[in-house]
Amino acid sequence: MNAIEIKGLTKHYKDFSLDKLTLTLPTGCIMGLVGENGAGKSTTIKLILGMIKKNEGTITVLGKDHTIMDKEDIGIVLDEVGIPDCLNVVQVERIMKNIYKKWDSEVYNSYIKRFDLPLKKKFKEFSKGMKMKLGMAIALSHDPKLLILDEATAGLDPVVRDDLLDIFTEFTRDETHSILISSHIVSDLEKICDYIAFINKGKLMLCEDKDALYEQYGVVHMSCADFEAISPDAIKGKKITPYGVEAIVRRDSIPEGVKFSPISIEELFVFMVKEARV
Repeated sequence: MNAIEIKGLTKHYKDFSLDKLTLTLPTGCIMGLVGENGAGKSTTIKLILGMIKKNEGTITVLGKDHTIMDKEDIGIVLDEVGIPDCLNVVQVERIMKNIYKKWDSEVYNSYIKRFDLPLKKKFKEFSKGMKMKLGMAIALSHDPKLLILDEATAGLDPVVRDDLLDIFTEFTRDETHSILISSHIVSDLEKICDYIAFINKGKLMLCEDKDALYEQYGVVHMSCADFEAISPDAIKGKKITPYGVEAIVRRDSIPEGVKFSPISIEELFVFMVKEARV
């Protein structure tokens, strides 16, 4: 059973469309949903969670249609943690215990201690990093099998982001656990993700195993004349300068004797987005 299966997912707005998105998140893995602001990442997550209605396509979560999935099995952290400003950490738990049947106070309090969150301070007085940590503590304290995270690391300082990335890695050490995380901070996702899905202007540009991307593509620096020998189908993105061409291409298309460098996922994403703008 896959954690998430999306087929032909479409959502139309007046000035934007998510167009026939198809992707699969295998159980036990982390998938990074990468794209510029406005690319369709949050729309995809809202559709999965049933917060908005799709126009076409199917969404399966943990083996069930997303409209009947067991919300107990899903831990959710959105870019804005929806906790009333007047509540403190202790009061939040009193409420959550009555919402989730599998709520675990011991787990919750262990994360509160680990994150060094104040017990009596009101939520409105929390920093953005503290708010996100509280959101993570809640999401992880009712025995979820799947975490869905929308820009959970955006706007956080590097130390807080690194703390959260460690938490995500720990969560998926259990092979029954999976994570879908959206972000425009590609370097964060590169550290932890097994799969990378690029979305640009509502279209899925690529969805691949991260290690396969490293193996399949390389960065070349060539003269314009030499570059013409490479098949256009093998080119994922290019930058033409007065000194020649810098491009990301499939390694099997690189002419013999031409040197290439390994890619980073961030380089691949930037090159692909710029190529799509041409």
